[in-house]
Amino acid sequence: METLVAVSIFTLSILSMMAVLSRNISDTNYIKSKMAAEYLAQEGIECVRNMRDNYVLYTDSTLLTWADFKVEWISSPEPQINCLIDDPDFSGFARTIAMTEITPDEVRVESKVEWVQESGDFEIILTENLFNWTE
Repeated sequence: METLVAVSIFTLSILSMMAVLSRNISDTNYIKSKMAAEYLAQEGIECVRNMRDNYVLYTDSTLLTWADFKVEWISSPEPQINCLIDDPDFSGFARTIAMTEITPDEVRVESKVEWVQESGDFEIILTENLFNWTE
């Protein structure tokens, strides 16, 4: 009888440790995906910032301006097309980028990254305001 009780206690302790370990693995996978999504969302904002800088800084050679940048991004039906995720390591993530005009010299950029895991659907949204900083 004592042996049966000892084996039962041992089995319960092993099962509880397995449950804790599986939960920790699940949490680790979520955190890993969340960090990747945050980096991808930030990369989307950096992509738009880079495009803004190319439009504004190289006006002499491209004849494009801040106004052209806004028109292309705000009125385009698929503005995120220039900042797609093309790395196969991030194939489970989807990024969309939207811009909203706040003033003639300011736009809000929203970069949203979505992904699916065993525990559900998740998303990260980062926003930043970009300005026309030239005269």
